[in-house]
This record gives sequence, structure tokens and C-alpha cells, in this order.
Amino acid sequence: MLYSNVIGFLFLSAMIASTGGSRAKAGDWVMYGGSPDRNLVSGETDIPAEWDVGTKKNIKWIAPLGTTTYGNPVVAGGKIFVSTNNGRGLRPKIQGDKGVVVCLEEATGKFLWQATHDKLPSGAENDWPDQGVASTPWVDGDRLYYVSNECQLVCADVEGFLDGENDGPFQSEKYKEKQDADIVWAVDMFNDLKVFPHNLANCSPVGFENIVFVATSKGVDETHLKLPTPNAPDLIAVDKKTGKVLWTKNDPGKNVLHGQWSSPAVGIVRGKPQVVFGGGDGWCYSYEPRTGKLIWKYNLNEKGAKWDPHGGGTKSSIVATPVVYDDKVFLALGEDPDNGDGSGFLHAIDATKRGDVTESGRVWRVGGEVFPGNSTFHRTLSSVAIADGLLYAADLAGFLYCFDVRTGKPHWRHDAFASVWGSPLVVDGKVMLGTTDGEVVVLRHGKELEELGLNDMRSTVYTTPVAANGVLYISTRNQLVAVAEAKK
Repeated sequence: MLYSNVIGFLFLSAMIASTGGSRAKAGDWVMYGGSPDRNLVSGETDIPAEWDVGTKKNIKWIAPLGTTTYGNPVVAGGKIFVSTNNGRGLRPKIQGDKGVVVCLEEATGKFLWQATHDKLPSGAENDWPDQGVASTPWVDGDRLYYVSNECQLVCADVEGFLDGENDGPFQSEKYKEKQDADIVWAVDMFNDLKVFPHNLANCSPVGFENIVFVATSKGVDETHLKLPTPNAPDLIAVDKKTGKVLWTKNDPGKNVLHGQWSSPAVGIVRGKPQVVFGGGDGWCYSYEPRTGKLIWKYNLNEKGAKWDPHGGGTKSSIVATPVVYDDKVFLALGEDPDNGDGSGFLHAIDATKRGDVTESGRVWRVGGEVFPGNSTFHRTLSSVAIADGLLYAADLAGFLYCFDVRTGKPHWRHDAFASVWGSPLVVDGKVMLGTTDGEVVVLRHGKELEELGLNDMRSTVYTTPVAANGVLYISTRNQLVAVAEAKK
């Protein structure tokens, strides 16, 4: 155990540059953000700026998914895992509205197996119809961790039942054929921890040492006025080997405004780890990963901000995933897209402080008119991407900004002319961003705005592009597209 913990710490530390900022990742892409700090920067090269899904220019392969896909692909050990719904019936014997996690062969896109989850019997207020699994998995060795639409933290074998074995203490899988998932253990947050997810549980897990961290998606009921389980946990830490719950936190508690759809991040700050979580009350919280002890908290809303359950107020919760970089945390306010894009704030928080750091921990904040005469920085679902002193941030209204990461000074703004639900990715000197109009815009990475490509995916893109092993992967609403430079 000690050896494993040391190796885990060294691995995480190795992902962080000496300045505290993450290095660009190359090779497999094993979780949302590629690494625990969640910084969306890839070290892959030879990634094209233009492709065509119709003519198959620079297209390696295209694989079908469900009919609604919110999960970003992860790539590990020759396999790709994507969360979606059962709308396309990839397992013909399994029909109906269900959540699934699909496993594909990395080289060809061939379907290998899927995890299948029935809908919660409580209905739409906890498990919205046709939305499937929204969690981006984390692959750690031979194990896959994700949150199901049933509000369970699931640990599964990456081989599924293709290896002919039923691993772990969990032996009661409903679906047990070769192309089904082998669940090792599961934490039932809905029944056992009394979590009431609003509309959908969605968290993308992150790990440190032998611990996996998950936000529970606790929220209000269908009236949007009552919080049914205020004492249920908002964040949990679980032993990744056994599924034992190690600690829980309830700091947002009764102050959750709507839902809690932010996923946690883990980073090293002055040589010590922190797990950082965006709460449904609009506060960002940092904890000591092994004990759950609060390190600091920070209110992203202005004093006196007012909450309106219909989206018209000045107070917002947090949907985006925090990014830990250079002893700071970067995070913006957001909301359910149905509540409108509204106005929001992007914050740079000093993660070296302690206690309530709302005033002392503010490094910079962006809000209001970023450029004179231009529209405000809006609420966002997106995480930031940071590379070479530049920070890229997108908002729900469809604007992509480039800021100086040290000062928050804006360099440029690009209008994608469509809503944005995903996040920007920096890869191979380019910045890529998908839109709900089904386009992926490609801009040059740098202080000067230059568009390099605009690619029609022929289907809505709710997700973030991912680069791994020389290939760019994009989950559209209904298919996974593998993009690679055509060999000459």
C-alpha cells in the first residue's frame, strides 16, 4: 500500500511542471482533461486543422454512438470509452431508453462491449429521458470508473466479459454476455447515500493515490424550489480498489441552488495535493485528498447577487470543471443551458491561501464587458485550457476568449455563432472548439486571432475534442469521429 501511494504521488507530481502548471499530455488520454489537474492541453502533433466527414478527407474512421452523447472519449490501452445512450441499439438484444458506456477498438472504431444502465424509476426529475450516461470515464490500469445515470459510481473491468471472467465482489450484473460490462464494484449514491440528483448524475471521476473523487449531482426537485436531501453528500472520496466510502463532504449543503454538475480536479499546490470542487452553491472548495479537511473556499458570485430559479437572476452555480495550474485554480460560473446564458465571471484563485479566501485569494476576475462595446462574458459550462501563458475560455453564448493567464488581460475574442457546451482543447499549435451547430472551429494558438479551419461534423457537438496517439477524436451527438492527417 505504501509503495502504491508513493508511486501515485510521484505520477501526479510528474504531470505537473516545476512552475505548478501541467505539461502537455501525449499518448493515451485517460480522463476528462487528460490529467488530474484537468488542463485541456495535448502534446500530440500532426493533427490537421481541416477534415471532412462527407468526403472522408483526413478521417480515419467513424463509429456510431447513441442518439444523444455528452461524454468525451477517453483513450487507454488500445481501447476507447464513450458515454452515450442506447438510442442506436449497438447491442441489438438490449432495447429501450437506457444509459450506456461504449467500448471501441482504438485502431478501427470496432464495437467491443458496452455497460448498460436502466433508468431510475423515479423518472425525469432524477434521470431525464434519452440522456444516457453523461460522465466521462477515468481509466486507471485495468479499471474503468464512471458515474451512471442511476447515480452510481461504477468500477468496471476494461475487458468487459470478453475475457470470460467476472471480476470483483459485484457478481449480480443484469447483462452478462460477452459484449457486456463486468462491474467490479459500485457505490449506489441514490439509494445508499440518499443523493437526489437533479435531472441527471454526470460527474467525471478523478483519482489520487488509491482514492477516486466524485461530485454527487445533488440538486432540487422538479419544482426547482425544494432541496429534498440537503444533508446528503455533495462530494465523496472512495477507495478505488474496494469501493469503500472513505469520506464525504456536505459544504454546499442546503445552499445548493439548482444542480451540482461540476467535476472535481486534483493538483499539486506548493508540493501538496488538493482536490478542488465547484459547488452547486456557487462556491469553489479545496480539500486535503486523504482526509477531506477543508483547505480553502471561494465565492464566485458577487456580494448581494440574487438567485432566480428560472435563470433571470444575478447569482449562478458552477457547472465547469476547475483547472489547477501554477498554484492557482481557474473556474467560471455557469448554469443549466435552459436557464439562459446570462452574465458570468471567470476567476483566477490563489490556491495557496487558507480559509475563506473570497477576498484574499482573488488573483483576477473577468466579468462584464471584456472588450469595450462588446457583449459580456457569459455563464459557461466549459473548463479553460492553459498553454504558453495564454488561457482560453469559452462561454455558453458561443464566444471563445484568449486571456493572459497571469493578469486576465484579454487578447482576443472569437464568435462561433452557436452555443458552446464543451471546452477548448489546445493541441499542435491549434485551439479547437465544438458548437451545438455541429461545427468544430480551429484557431491558431497565440495572441493574435487567426482561424485555420471550420469543420462541419453534420451533428451537434456537446463535447470537447480529445487528442491521443496521433489522432483527434470528436464525439458528436450520434457518432465518434477519428481525425488523422492523411498519409501521403
